[in-house]
Amino acid sequence: MEKNETYGKNVLTEPFINKGTAFTDEERTRLHLHGLLPAAVETLSEQVNRAYKKLSALTENYAKNQYLMSIYNSNRTLYYAIVGAYTEELLPVIYTPTIADAVTHFSRDFVLPHDAAYLDTAHPERIEEALKSAAASLDAVDVMVITDGEGVLGIGDWGVGGVMISVGKLAVYTVASGLDPRRVLPVVIDNGTANPELLADPDYIGKKVERKTGGEYLAYIDEFVKVASQLFPDVLFHWEDFGRGNAATILETYQDKITTFNDDIQGTGIMMAAAVYAVAEVTEKTIDAHRYLLFGGGTAGIGIADQIRCELMLTGLTESEAYDKIYIVDRFGLVTQSLSALTEGQKRYARRESLLAGLSVLTEIIEAVKPSVLIGCSGQPGAFTEEAVRKMLDFNERPAILPISNPTKLCEATAEDLIKWTNGKALVVTGSPSSPVFFEGHTYVIGQANNALLYPGLGLGIVVAKASTVTENMLSKAAGAISSLQDLSQLGAPILPPLKFVREASRYVAQAVVQAAIDDGVATRKIQDVQKAVEQEIWSPRYD
Repeated sequence: MEKNETYGKNVLTEPFINKGTAFTDEERTRLHLHGLLPAAVETLSEQVNRAYKKLSALTENYAKNQYLMSIYNSNRTLYYAIVGAYTEELLPVIYTPTIADAVTHFSRDFVLPHDAAYLDTAHPERIEEALKSAAASLDAVDVMVITDGEGVLGIGDWGVGGVMISVGKLAVYTVASGLDPRRVLPVVIDNGTANPELLADPDYIGKKVERKTGGEYLAYIDEFVKVASQLFPDVLFHWEDFGRGNAATILETYQDKITTFNDDIQGTGIMMAAAVYAVAEVTEKTIDAHRYLLFGGGTAGIGIADQIRCELMLTGLTESEAYDKIYIVDRFGLVTQSLSALTEGQKRYARRESLLAGLSVLTEIIEAVKPSVLIGCSGQPGAFTEEAVRKMLDFNERPAILPISNPTKLCEATAEDLIKWTNGKALVVTGSPSSPVFFEGHTYVIGQANNALLYPGLGLGIVVAKASTVTENMLSKAAGAISSLQDLSQLGAPILPPLKFVREASRYVAQAVVQAAIDDGVATRKIQDVQKAVEQEIWSPRYD
């Protein structure tokens, strides 16, 4: 045995070392594994086939998720080999929409901590110890996905259960872009919970206290950023599923100071920007010739509005002209300056026109605004009524209607209804997977605004470039890379690339991001050949 080499039963409990039945006879001798495994020696491919048969026998996606997580915790290479072999089928199992079940059932089904870092806002003095311990088995830390579980998907505050978001998100990073799983760290910040269901649940395993807010909470975040930056100097801070106010505050505080990205704010915005570019191609109208109505003024809605505004300004519009192209509807109706209690983001888009004040019915708002692009990010199922959708046809030959709320049960309208209500004219993108729609002899493949097409490539590009910050140009180039992947010339073609192209999309996005980082002067690594640099960074599951 080599000095300090793990052996015996300990080998089988280390997911980055364990090969299970793939250990050769020589390896079993060297590592003292004889008698601890069945006699058969399998290849990785044989292990994948056997595991997939078991997976296929399961009927519920959450059961499949749990089975895959058991493999994740025992043999990380096998986990990524399985998901990599059946990516399009299994991405919805390891992340949205099934991840919502993993979050809500986290305490009930907890067995192992999934190699995540669990931080406690009551103990800022323990941040360094916790991060070091969690990262002890890793080669380095290039990317952290951090959550406090306050705003999970469309299901709200699930406290420490939000850790499954961090775990799942990083799994998608690796599957889609080839980010090395030995260089990533999921992090959950347990700040208590405002969910009365969790506070009353005797089986909840997070802190049963009300959430800290304001300065005390932000001081903890600041200490976390300081400590993590010292421990992992080149790390990308990927913030995920924070509450609406905290998400924006954290991003605004640190985006010019560290390498940071918020997928809820920026990622969804980039995906919608990619969709908007595709809509512009289909309608043969440049993006500045469109008018945008966002139904939902939360974190995602403002993030989408901000990204579209940035893209509009790149066409030559002034900031004021870009703002004038965007309208937002929140729970009180069209966001106007006459409303009180607006968020800072909403205030930027509040309309001055007195004729628009007081409009709260979507059909009436569409009649007044005359949008060509309607984006749903409200989490209000059925909000896009047939009457409202048909009203879009009054002003547009090919209206773009993009109900992207997750999970499916919270979507503003189904793709099938949108196609039928508009006689096949609507350009549709949904947030969760949608089956193809068959209408009057044509098949309409529905594009999904799945951020998995974006953030893995974005993160890979940031890691390759060792970017000191994430610039608006890097985000814009990522959107352009996604939109350029599709052939939109055929009727019924999806507006965004199908998930089966997620690896190609990730590489394309990564290359665009690296080049943008170089152009913007934020790449700290010298790169001669962008494509080669990206390819060299890609990890693939295989046994050494």
